[in-house]
Amino acid sequence: MEYTQLGRSGLKVSRLCLGTMNFGPQTDEADAHSIMDAALESGINFFDTANVYGGSGHRGWTEEILGRWFATGGGRRERTVLATKLYGTMTDRPNESKLSALNIRRALDASLKRLQTDYIDVYQFHHVDRNTPWEEIWQAIDVAVQQGKILYSGSSNFAGWHIAQAQEAAARRHSNGLVSEQSIYNLLTRNIELEVLPAARQYGLGILPWSPLHGGLLGGVLKRERDGVRRAEGRARETLRTHHDQIRQYEEFAGGLGQEPGDVALAWLLHQPAVTAPIVGPRTQDQLDAALRALDLSLDGAALKRLDEIFPGHRTAPEDYAW
Repeated sequence: MEYTQLGRSGLKVSRLCLGTMNFGPQTDEADAHSIMDAALESGINFFDTANVYGGSGHRGWTEEILGRWFATGGGRRERTVLATKLYGTMTDRPNESKLSALNIRRALDASLKRLQTDYIDVYQFHHVDRNTPWEEIWQAIDVAVQQGKILYSGSSNFAGWHIAQAQEAAARRHSNGLVSEQSIYNLLTRNIELEVLPAARQYGLGILPWSPLHGGLLGGVLKRERDGVRRAEGRARETLRTHHDQIRQYEEFAGGLGQEPGDVALAWLLHQPAVTAPIVGPRTQDQLDAALRALDLSLDGAALKRLDEIFPGHRTAPEDYAW
């Protein structure tokens, strides 16, 4: 396993991050524990979760599963760089969502209890809160850092100007600010190249791409349909209809390389200089094994050029759309 710094921080994390969103609703607890054990043994030390994971009927379920896994001992907590998130609504009571100082305090303590740990390595804002000033947010985070409850802060689903706003406010307080940003980023969805990636590079944030296979559409969806294994449904079906020719070319290109499409998609992300660790969310052990294969796949300049031809990206704004 290769390790790298998380943004400008001194924290070392694996080049793949284990996403746990499926644990509970899609993957039962015993299988989730087995997947996490296998991830640790493979060298993945970076695990991501969120307080709302578990579904509307059992928010917090996924954190509880991780907590019981940590409680089994064996150095599991000590070997894991643990990231969780807050923002989403946990109950119908006021002040139990978003990023007020009150919710940060309550949500953090609740996550610590569910996770059966006394600190979070990377505490992330799941979304930007347009109604709470950054001075209030950073004050609450600074208190939590001083208490030893969190070590680093990260963002998720921020625009480039949100990152700039957050970092400038942190600098005024001489606070550490954000060290990472989670964004949707894959061959099909490259919008963050316009402004989020440049902002992250400027302010020293590591990029943690979520949905690296775009909900499975970059994982060999056409081959699976031909084999009668699985058909895309809902929004994925509409996206497949819109991008059918691109995905066909992509699967043919991956086949020409002698590689699985999903491995190529993950390897492409690992070749992007701003990317720290794509977040892979396996439901099964086989899916984890497939993700690990991408770490050994090197794409040469010609392969990267062909992928850009199939899935055109963006230059930094405003040059992307203006002189």
